[in-house]
Amino acid sequence: MSVKKLGITALAVAAAALLVPSFASAGVAADLEAKSAELNGVFIALACVLVLLMQCGFMFLEIGFSRMKNAGAGVMKIFVNFSVASLAFWAVGAAIIGYGNDLVGTTGFFYHFGQMVNDGDGGKIAVDSSAIMYMLYSFAFCAVSLAIVWGTTLERIKFAPYIIYAIFFGAIIYPMVGHSVWGGGLLSDVGGKSVMDFAGSSVVHLTGAVGGFAALLLLGARKGKYAPDGSPRAIPGHSMPLVGLGIIILWIGWFGFNGGSTLGTDVSFFGEVMWNTQMAAAAGVIGAMIFTWLKTKSLDVGMAGNGAIAGLVGITAGCGFVEAWAAPIIGFIAGIIVVYGVLTIEKYLDDPIGALSAHGLAGIWGTLAVGIFASPRLTISAPGVWYSIFGDQPFSQTIGQLGVQALAVVATFAFVFITSYAIFAAIKATIGLRVTEAEEDAGLDIASHGMYGYPEAFIPQPELPVGEYTPSMAGTPVASSADSPSQA
Repeated sequence: MSVKKLGITALAVAAAALLVPSFASAGVAADLEAKSAELNGVFIALACVLVLLMQCGFMFLEIGFSRMKNAGAGVMKIFVNFSVASLAFWAVGAAIIGYGNDLVGTTGFFYHFGQMVNDGDGGKIAVDSSAIMYMLYSFAFCAVSLAIVWGTTLERIKFAPYIIYAIFFGAIIYPMVGHSVWGGGLLSDVGGKSVMDFAGSSVVHLTGAVGGFAALLLLGARKGKYAPDGSPRAIPGHSMPLVGLGIIILWIGWFGFNGGSTLGTDVSFFGEVMWNTQMAAAAGVIGAMIFTWLKTKSLDVGMAGNGAIAGLVGITAGCGFVEAWAAPIIGFIAGIIVVYGVLTIEKYLDDPIGALSAHGLAGIWGTLAVGIFASPRLTISAPGVWYSIFGDQPFSQTIGQLGVQALAVVATFAFVFITSYAIFAAIKATIGLRVTEAEEDAGLDIASHGMYGYPEAFIPQPELPVGEYTPSMAGTPVASSADSPSQA
């Protein structure tokens, strides 16, 4: 072999040696990227399950705060609202909440695999399995917001309004609010700044509370809630253990709600978000407990639970934008707000579980708190005013961000209230919104669903014939005819 051929061969071998690591490196990088995407998808799926589980939390919370004769109705309400909203969101809402123009998303109706949708940058992309997972996660938020609405209406609303409002809420109301902040809508660019609502203090919680407020104004108070002089009377719920169980389930679900909103596990950021969530919830309980004691000289269990909810709602907007030291401050203040909110609102409106305070007032506070405490390290718009007062951030920028956060509150309230009030008013004028007095006295379980949530509490037990005995009845006195309810 000639020297020339040997030289060419040597060069070829050297080039191959250099290229193989490059190809291997590129292959490893692509594989790592694919595995990262898979891991993020699993993370979102788990977070989605936690958020969907919050429906159980709302169910137990509302049932616990209801009287026994209305316990079963809460179960049916969750089933139907969850189902109706699912279909409405799939058909229309998933498109409206996505990218489009300033008002609504424009592609993705009847959302399905392979469909071409707007990518937010003027192009189109095909819906794949990861996009569908994100859309299911988005629906879970919608379902939470809808569940909040009905807390103000317990024990006296007809069943049909649930179905009608759920259609409009899942298809239009919630998606339009979500689009305005998260889908490139009007509130995503306000004078060069964007509304910062990481997981939905205003988009989810204020929206649900305002819908409930509109319904409550047209529905009125429960029978017997107010004395002839207008003073409120307590109508205790039947099970504080169920209330506690509901709140704990909501608390745990919130880690999917807030932590999952990071949409990935690429960095440890989701850990910060979840820690902020925990600190705010804990501080909310402490704040509510202290100020309930100062106000009423009692340690009210329901109020402490609402303190936890208020702390969670309060941190939802800022969990990804504030430093850890600010989270307990936000939660503690939310706990104070819920106490005074519940006690004040009760004088005028019958809100059985305190939804207007825990989700509405705390949602407003949480949205504004971002404009106060948003960290320069974490902000996607401008830092909070705290960093102008105690730092070197330009005051014109920070106060401007607080103004944008306030605008989100006003805009959300106005849109949701007007649309919700119109829907409920139309329902009231046609099929009616409220059950009759006789149905309210009997309870929604039997009046609307033909069965009791706790049958043994309302249905007399059959007489046990004297002398009849089975081993399972050992130690149980045998009833006589004189003891029988039928002989009373």
